[in-house]
Amino acid sequence: MVNFELTQEQKDIQKAAREFAENEFTKERAEEADEKEEFPFELWKKACELGFIGIHFPEEYGGAGMGILENVLVVEEFCRADSTLGSAIILSDFSSEVVMRFGSEDLKSEVLPKVAGGKAITAGCYTEPEAGSDLTAIKTKAEKDGDEWVINGTKTFITNGTIADYYIVLAVTDPDAKPRYRGFTTFLVRKDAEGLSTNKIGKKMGIRASPTAEVIFKNVRVSEEDIIGQLNRGFYQVLEFFDESRIEIAAQALGIAQGAFDRTVKYVKERKQFGQPIGGFQALQHRIADLRTLIECTRLLIYKSAWNYDQGRIDPGLTSMAKYMAGKVAVKVCDEAIQMHGGYGYIGEYDVERFYRDSKITEIYEGTKEVQLNTIAKDVLGKFK
Repeated sequence: MVNFELTQEQKDIQKAAREFAENEFTKERAEEADEKEEFPFELWKKACELGFIGIHFPEEYGGAGMGILENVLVVEEFCRADSTLGSAIILSDFSSEVVMRFGSEDLKSEVLPKVAGGKAITAGCYTEPEAGSDLTAIKTKAEKDGDEWVINGTKTFITNGTIADYYIVLAVTDPDAKPRYRGFTTFLVRKDAEGLSTNKIGKKMGIRASPTAEVIFKNVRVSEEDIIGQLNRGFYQVLEFFDESRIEIAAQALGIAQGAFDRTVKYVKERKQFGQPIGGFQALQHRIADLRTLIECTRLLIYKSAWNYDQGRIDPGLTSMAKYMAGKVAVKVCDEAIQMHGGYGYIGEYDVERFYRDSKITEIYEGTKEVQLNTIAKDVLGKFK
């Protein structure tokens, strides 16, 4: 028999995350972070102190030893309370899982406790100006020089790029490999590395409290010990990480959708036109019912993906379905939320305008919706080449 009930421990985590976010993620803080494009360091540290960040890290590295499902519950509640602050905070440990899954004992011991303890932020450096959806096209290279590796290249659209303490960098280490992705390796680069520089990418449509940057590596030297996992296995490591991170981004989208929905339900119950609350009109009732159904279906898909991952059943097709559906639903719910708010939905006084701006990225990063459809189709039909 299938059991869809969360355990008591999971319910407690969900409740704690919800209470923290609802109390701390105030409208004033969110609007300020959005307008100034500033990362909420104070709130991030509080979230770390309470054990929400790195909850899925093993206990020996400062985590709670929980699974991806528990992490999903935290992400959902944070982004439900506020799309701007929640998104920034839950992405503070982005790509640390690559170290957790594949790093040496020394790298794990150095990085993970700091991330979970609110003393370090991580960034995954994969995307390049000419290598977005096609990760095999990266040009950043690492060349061996004695006991060191020298990294040169430029990464772009890097989450946490300007504030990270650690950068997980994918680079070409064997340019003669066939196919070429068999010659990629991941490295850990520290923020004080000579030759590392960043340029902020501002004026984004949404998630403006989450820093995005161009990261430049000019003769950056790292040691042999800074290789994450095995030499020339980086591409496979990053793909496995994507199976996990896409579930987290799906949870982000779910939280944004639920948050916009909650605010809309409240609004249609209070807003009166033609002598009654607009929620009494069947046209709006049906739209509310449709959105509620989409959100619940999406939640089940995400929870199943997370549960499967925790059982060791990595299913890229299922993960892509969750990511695709969640992004699509988040954008639709936020669009409908603005429409049902009317003119008020178009201005900053109500949160749904900001939620809408924050939702769109969930259809783009960690694999566009088109890439997810490709993965799903390949899972069903197989390869044609």
